[in-house]
Amino acid sequence: MVSERMKGLGTARSVIRELFEYGKLRAAQVGPENVFDFSIGNPSVPSPAAVNEEAVRLLKEQPDLIHAYTSAQGDQESRQRFADSLNRRFGTSYTAGQLYLTVGAAASLCCVLNGLSCPGDEFIVFAPYFPEYKVFIEGAGARMVLVPPEVERFQIDFGAFERAVGEHTKGVLINSPNNPSGVVYSRQTLERLAGILTEKSREYGHPIYLISDEPYREIVYAGVEVPWVPSVYRDTIVCYSFSKSLSLPGERIGYVLVPGEVTDSGDVYAAVAGAGRSLGYVNAPSLFQRVTSLCCDMTSDIKVYEENAKILVTALREMGYHVAEPNGAFYLFPRTLEPNDLAFCERAKKLDLLIVPGTGFGAPGHTRISYCVQTDMIRRSLPKFRELAESYR
Repeated sequence: MVSERMKGLGTARSVIRELFEYGKLRAAQVGPENVFDFSIGNPSVPSPAAVNEEAVRLLKEQPDLIHAYTSAQGDQESRQRFADSLNRRFGTSYTAGQLYLTVGAAASLCCVLNGLSCPGDEFIVFAPYFPEYKVFIEGAGARMVLVPPEVERFQIDFGAFERAVGEHTKGVLINSPNNPSGVVYSRQTLERLAGILTEKSREYGHPIYLISDEPYREIVYAGVEVPWVPSVYRDTIVCYSFSKSLSLPGERIGYVLVPGEVTDSGDVYAAVAGAGRSLGYVNAPSLFQRVTSLCCDMTSDIKVYEENAKILVTALREMGYHVAEPNGAFYLFPRTLEPNDLAFCERAKKLDLLIVPGTGFGAPGHTRISYCVQTDMIRRSLPKFRELAESYR
């Protein structure tokens, strides 16, 4: 006998991964130059040179120490460097003791959700959303409550949000810059959200935590502001990953920040640490704790992503697609040219144009395009997008 719930998760389709694997198979059949794979968010720009340089230096200078265990919550010196970086950037006064280092943002979210969840708790998520949120929330024994999208600009539908908040709401999960839409929540949006959360926390007699999932925080364009969420709402817990900002998805390194201003912050941090222990997420990769702490003020060269976005947005709009303006991350989320996004993406697939249906992101009638690819592929794909559009006329 095994857990039927876990077996279900282990055998459930991941449309993104399935499409990615199909793309590799198809490339072997027809040649990689003939497959236009926009399925997965794998950074296409290299890490800053200093990342590899620091890794090599540490391996040479500390061969007897670098692979050793650190403290469960992470190396003290590395955590202090992260805190110092945040303090310089956001005018805060965080300490090493408020950071818990994790195996990427997924582990950060799982530690927070498992640390906060009590029987009957609910967490609100705004569509479009990263599909694994549902897995993480339900895996923590809680219930996900989905707020439908506001499809013009993908800001928050506050009427729907206020109807969703109830006495069992333990937290709200946001992701800005957003996967899959590329939209950044404006300061006005966050301030209105904070006002509602403050009012509802008072009404229900318990804090409603705001969990800010921020793996794309540094990937923004044209000077767009990404507000520091804890400065807008006191009860904010930050989950971060260096996968995108430093192009290190395979190294799985990130953190949870529990600011001292958070209600019951000591208990919350202890619960995050306890969840990390329970889930086996103690001692994030030792080498990359140190490497990222030495490079945490750097960002990979994102000019390529910005150029890719401009090329695609301009071309797709000229072809008749509706595309919300992407201000960050490396995704577009245009409307499909028929209501059935699954059928639309299957039609695209026949052209070797691999894009992901929006249904899995909680926003049917849309498709995700990951443009963290070579610019040449973007340009070569445009006739396929045009052919797809013309097939509906």
